[in-house]
Amino acid sequence: MTARAIPFLLVAILSFGAVVLAVAVGSDTIEQARLAARWTARAGFPILILTYSASSLVRLWPNPTTKTLLRHRRQWGLGFALAHSIHLGALVTYHVISGRSPQLTTLIGGGGAYVLLYAMALTSNDASMRAMGAWWKRLHRLGIHALWFVFALSYFGQIFTPGFGSQGSALFLICVAALGLRLWAWAKVRRKLVAT
Repeated sequence: MTARAIPFLLVAILSFGAVVLAVAVGSDTIEQARLAARWTARAGFPILILTYSASSLVRLWPNPTTKTLLRHRRQWGLGFALAHSIHLGALVTYHVISGRSPQLTTLIGGGGAYVLLYAMALTSNDASMRAMGAWWKRLHRLGIHALWFVFALSYFGQIFTPGFGSQGSALFLICVAALGLRLWAWAKVRRKLVAT
């Protein structure tokens, strides 16, 4: 197995494992689909955070591990797209079998995030980078921040949801820490540019 295949294998194990676990412990099909939607989002979250933080980690702590992570960031990003596609399938299944419609804000915000996610996935290749020029970087920068924001907002909301406060707090703090890493790395680069 090549190092490039590891993100996909890991994502497949985490995401499909979350679905299998949800089916095993859910009391009925609605509960199973609800748990599958929740747990597949959680399975994809660390993959997103790795992808979001890769360049910052290598700027702050350049070593073989962070350099390998950055070198394979594209595969981690595509792995997240796979994980979140599985999440989308679980979420749609939940809404169909429960008969509950998502809120309009969820459809707009989540739908927009999925459009960006799939645009990034489809352009995650060297040919697209060359063809799009500066727009490739703009798309991917906007997309990764939008995905981070959706997760951060979702976990912030869970802080005030009974039974989910501690989970929401912990996951929101991870989002804030990842943003902090990016800002720290950005400041470090800026200081170097000013010094030269």
